[in-house]
Amino acid sequence: MAFLELEKVSFTYPGAAAPAIRELSFSVEEGELIVLTGATGSGKSTLLRLLKRELAPRGERRGVIRLGGADMESLPPREAAFSVGYVLQRPEEQIVTDKVWHELCFGLENMGLPREEIARRVAETASYFGIESWYELPVCQLSGGQKQLLNLAAVMAMQPRLLLLDEPTAQLDPIAAADLIATIHRLNRDMGLTVLVIEHRLEELLPLCHRALVLREGQLLGCDSPARAAALMASDPRLAESLPSAARMHHLLGLTGECPLSVSQGRQLVQRWMETVPLHAAGAETGAAVSPTGGKGALPPALELKQVYFRYERTAQDVLRGVSLRAAQGEILCLLGGNGSGKSTLLGAAAGLRRVQHGQVRIFGQKLSQYKGQSLYRECVALLPQDVETLFLCDTVREELARTGADLSCLPFDLTLLPDRHPYDLSGGEKQLLALAMVLAQKPRLLLMDEPTKGLDACAKKQYAQALKALRVQGTAIVIVTHDAVFAADCADRCLLLFRGQVAAEDAPGVFFGTNLFYTTPISRMTRGLLPGCVTVEEAAARLGKASSAARKEGGV
Repeated sequence: MAFLELEKVSFTYPGAAAPAIRELSFSVEEGELIVLTGATGSGKSTLLRLLKRELAPRGERRGVIRLGGADMESLPPREAAFSVGYVLQRPEEQIVTDKVWHELCFGLENMGLPREEIARRVAETASYFGIESWYELPVCQLSGGQKQLLNLAAVMAMQPRLLLLDEPTAQLDPIAAADLIATIHRLNRDMGLTVLVIEHRLEELLPLCHRALVLREGQLLGCDSPARAAALMASDPRLAESLPSAARMHHLLGLTGECPLSVSQGRQLVQRWMETVPLHAAGAETGAAVSPTGGKGALPPALELKQVYFRYERTAQDVLRGVSLRAAQGEILCLLGGNGSGKSTLLGAAAGLRRVQHGQVRIFGQKLSQYKGQSLYRECVALLPQDVETLFLCDTVREELARTGADLSCLPFDLTLLPDRHPYDLSGGEKQLLALAMVLAQKPRLLLMDEPTKGLDACAKKQYAQALKALRVQGTAIVIVTHDAVFAADCADRCLLLFRGQVAAEDAPGVFFGTNLFYTTPISRMTRGLLPGCVTVEEAAARLGKASSAARKEGGV
């Protein structure tokens, strides 16, 4: 008997013209690690929330969901609440107490467990997750990665039978994201825990899972082994973009057979290819280094920070420590770095939302203090915040677009299919697209963006990058805080690494990612030492294909 079973499950949001998910039927065996993937808006989050009765969205649901052979609707409230653990995408949304150890105790206290049992579980959980060193810290002092690990630990302290995770790495830097995925895999492997996780970043997770469940427009496209699911996704142009870099390179090279999924398998593919092609034929192109000034002609920089210091409280440590940078007009600058390195604080200072204690912030050559009233935000500066829900004031997408005067014709994605949906009912990726349309209605010359691609599938990211590149051509300066190295490599003119409130590195994407070992792209890891400066899948496939053609010509083929 299957541990989790769905039988013809459909769900329709209030007022929606069509179901968000349709006739879903599949089963999950106990101890499986299942990845849920699909395009933005395909119904992944809706499906996951239906599996957690307390978080199920309002609307019309049909079909049956069984957990452990019992209809989930018939489970007693206590069993339903504590048998299924859920980790949200945004760490701050799930934390409810002030201290780390309070958070670990909170769920157990709600279970009504004896004090001795709570103490035992908290001690064991803290030890397993390695959080003893910050056990007594206020949660406000934790990094994003630590907060998400705390959320996972607090859920696991309640010993759920089923663990659900909705894009748990979406707001984490690459190192913290890899650590969290490793922890999830360890829970599944060592404890036999059944796990369902939504994730767009499949590089690390797809090779580890037992099966991948692929959704397309609310319907089940397939649920199969990683290799067979990858082959299924490759047949759909939009889903193919979400495949791990090794698999995408395999298909772009026109190869057949089972595709590689991991970085190590991808590197083996490149090495085998290079064995048949002279190394010089593959080229040794590298991204050219660029001036850190980002200057273009005589135009003043769109954004300039000079020796900026900022702290949130007088007695607290500096978050920004002498930061200096420039973003030119008609340039895309991507800021990368760990959670807590000061990236979002820097954007707030650039947008005039944070008053720096020392240093200067200039916008188009003028100090912030020279912009009177709201003149800074009138066709000048616009900020897309990390929490885009703060922008939504109306009850429908249609009203939000009308209120802001958003022009959808300039965007390479379609929001007209969501006119009567409440903005809060949209998927994470759809919220990002709606928010971008609203912000662009301000016609900014300097666009500041904080994690704009979280919740977007790979194809939507390509469209997003296309929209930003079109703005760049028009002269708009764009400064992006992101953890997405692949996105930055695709669209940035320059990349900057922030560490402990200071600029640690700055260069063109080819040099920046080609030099970094951890803050880099999967394709850079696969091709390092073989194709220098190659940081995107398209570059790798093009250079390998070019080398192969050159080798054939040299051989007289």
